[in-house]
Amino acid sequence: MWSRLAELAGWHADQLGLFQNAFWSAREPYDSGEFDHADFWTAVLGHRPEPELLTRLLAVDTALWTRTDDRVVALLHQARRADLPMVLLSNAPHPVSDALDASDWRTLMTDALYSARLGMNKPHPETYRNALAATGISDPGRVLFVDDRADNCQAAARLGLRALHYTGSPADIEDHLRLASVAA
Repeated sequence: MWSRLAELAGWHADQLGLFQNAFWSAREPYDSGEFDHADFWTAVLGHRPEPELLTRLLAVDTALWTRTDDRVVALLHQARRADLPMVLLSNAPHPVSDALDASDWRTLMTDALYSARLGMNKPHPETYRNALAATGISDPGRVLFVDDRADNCQAAARLGLRALHYTGSPADIEDHLRLASVAA
């Protein structure tokens, strides 16, 4: 999907790394709600995109961040059946957060907090405090924070949350959930 997005944005296939650098250098203000989608894509492209292109870029970008792994969704169902509170904390701009809220699995979550709505991104400590409050659990050591970025996990751990750096193996999540139920 990265290649598709880069191609749509007018970057050649051999420039994927350069495209990703431009993408990530503008993403933080977009995710926090400081930039709207036109501002973000203008920063990435170096010029303001035509409305039709902007619509297509938004659709592909949103699809990139809202793909799900059926194995992880099955684990969410399992956690819901065990009555575990689950809060989605995501660095997501408004279009992505709206799409996540509309997803079938979103109802499994107790709550969802998005950077664009909070006005700040992970790894800002207050994002984790907001998520912890949404769980209704006062002891951060009883909360498992799962994220695909090591820096976000490290920030959560500094606040006392148990953290799992997710690298694509649902078995890792399952093992941590199993360990948590044994410890409780």
